[in-house]
Amino acid sequence: MMQFLYMLLIAILLLISTVTRAQTDTIRPGKGGLVTRTLRPGVRQYLLVYLDPEHNVRQLRFWYWVREIASGQRNGQSVFFITQRWYGSDTGVYREVYSVNDARDFSPVYHRELVHGKLNAYDWGKEGIRGADTVPDNARKGFSLAFTEPNLNWNLDIETFEMLPLAEGRSFLINFYDAGLDPPQYQRYTVKGSEKVTLQDGVQMDCWILSTEGKSPTGTEYTETYWISKKEHAFLKEEDHFNGMIRYKLLMPISTPDIRAGLQ
Repeated sequence: MMQFLYMLLIAILLLISTVTRAQTDTIRPGKGGLVTRTLRPGVRQYLLVYLDPEHNVRQLRFWYWVREIASGQRNGQSVFFITQRWYGSDTGVYREVYSVNDARDFSPVYHRELVHGKLNAYDWGKEGIRGADTVPDNARKGFSLAFTEPNLNWNLDIETFEMLPLAEGRSFLINFYDAGLDPPQYQRYTVKGSEKVTLQDGVQMDCWILSTEGKSPTGTEYTETYWISKKEHAFLKEEDHFNGMIRYKLLMPISTPDIRAGLQ
């Protein structure tokens, strides 16, 4: 009888362990889940490389991203100010993005982007988003969309991933929205394991491997994989596969000069 009870206890513990490892968390404002204290102010620079191995093995395309995170106050509310600058091969592809998010749960407050010379600006709340009326030359001034539940800014996926409580076997359903486009949708991200990433100075960094897959609005299948350091919660690199293409996002080392200094 005692042996039976012992075996039953072991089985229950194994079941609990399996359920814990397979835990799926819903991530959206008001639901919790993000550890906002891990989002560190400062400047990050990323090199983006595009490869088309099926059609052109001698050509690479590049973007260079500068993302700056600052904390402060807006209308008496503690917020994050996040600025992105995307540099390409000519000024026509330059993109600048400015976002404001509540420091408590990272819920979007305001979002503005300059794309191909056109300005899109939005006031963003938990119940809906609308074009900002007070922004001059705002191409989205008349836009409005009501939400059924709060969501997170898909333009800030890198910063969102750095705040996830990553652990072995965990999955996350994140309610993301890309401002001005189709309604918000939940996207599943799963921790596939861990791996040591060798940095430019030879130091190895222990990372969680986070992954997602799906289809674009045009039906193109894609997979995206991210490496996020366990200790610093730093987004180190990304590898994407879509439509025969491969894309890498690589965090530049701290010693890299701020590219903006040479553009002033």
